[in-house]
Amino acid sequence: MFTRKLNRIVNVAALLLLSAGCADSSDSNQAAPPPTVTVAAVEVSELTPSSEFTGRVEAIDSVELRARIEGFLKQQFFNEGESVNQGDVLFEIEKDNYIADVENALGAIERLQGAKKLAEIERDRRAKLVKTHSIAQEQLDIAVAKVEEVNGDLLSAKAALKRAELALSYTDVVAPIGGKIGIFPYSTGDFVGPASEPLALLVSQDPMYVTFPVSQKALLDFQQENRQKGNPADAVTMKVRLANGDLYDQSGTLNFIDVEANPGTDTILVRAQFPNPDGVLVHQQLVEVFVEEHTVETSLTIPQVAIQIDQVGAYVLLVDDANKVQVQRVETGPIINGKVVITGGLKEHQQVITVGIQKVRPGVVVNTVAASNEV
Repeated sequence: MFTRKLNRIVNVAALLLLSAGCADSSDSNQAAPPPTVTVAAVEVSELTPSSEFTGRVEAIDSVELRARIEGFLKQQFFNEGESVNQGDVLFEIEKDNYIADVENALGAIERLQGAKKLAEIERDRRAKLVKTHSIAQEQLDIAVAKVEEVNGDLLSAKAALKRAELALSYTDVVAPIGGKIGIFPYSTGDFVGPASEPLALLVSQDPMYVTFPVSQKALLDFQQENRQKGNPADAVTMKVRLANGDLYDQSGTLNFIDVEANPGTDTILVRAQFPNPDGVLVHQQLVEVFVEEHTVETSLTIPQVAIQIDQVGAYVLLVDDANKVQVQRVETGPIINGKVVITGGLKEHQQVITVGIQKVRPGVVVNTVAASNEV
């Protein structure tokens, strides 16, 4: 009898424990609310069609400053990296030898001018003697030839003077353009000459070119579209994004399309021109180039962050009317200002998940929070 009572007590206790466990499990399930995700509506947007390319900034004028004569560097009149004006003297090469060459050429001219006077006197004297038959005509001919010879020597001496003066002028290395000057790799007292490395690089600053390669297909498509719309060939606006992600505050214009394609890449070089009043654009820097057409198109769009990619292609996670997550395959167009153009797979007003994608899976019920309008 005692054993039967003990068994009943044990059974009751087990039932109580089992009931408590079930209650705890039920409480645990009820304590896990649906995950919260941020959603954005598929919307119709008015967009300016644009294309993106990688471009390189190039100065319109870029000059390697070189010594045109040999000599020792005497002075430098600029600080590296500063702006200089066209005509500024940047370097001075020691002048002494070149001043001496000019003076020597002047002396030669003086001597020849004296010789010319003597030759002319002798010619005139012999001309009188020929008239009185005191000397033969041959003697006069010799005197005339002597005058012509001295005149020729005088012309050569004057040319030598010009060369000497030109060489002397080259001792001052002058800025042929206005712009910014780069590193000066020499020291005062170094010997330089025409065969030496450049003294410095001088690049113009405002405006600047931005060049970028465009595939032949993209260029032909763009030109065909412009013809169909009746737009001029240069009906685009150029913008660039800098290395820090900022959009440059000046717009550019189409400047040039190359006349030949690159045989290795089948691309054509396109060039834009940008104002650069503050020197933000730097010669040879890389930038992202955005080519915006002068038209507005209406398209379905979603935020770029909503797009997911797998081996099959692009898809989004939808939240249906029952707040359940669904996978939806989509066809996409270009990305414009952070929005992806949707060409197939979605309808206006459908809700796509933009934040919290990693927390959910298809079929899960979720709570939703509307995304901000900012992209």
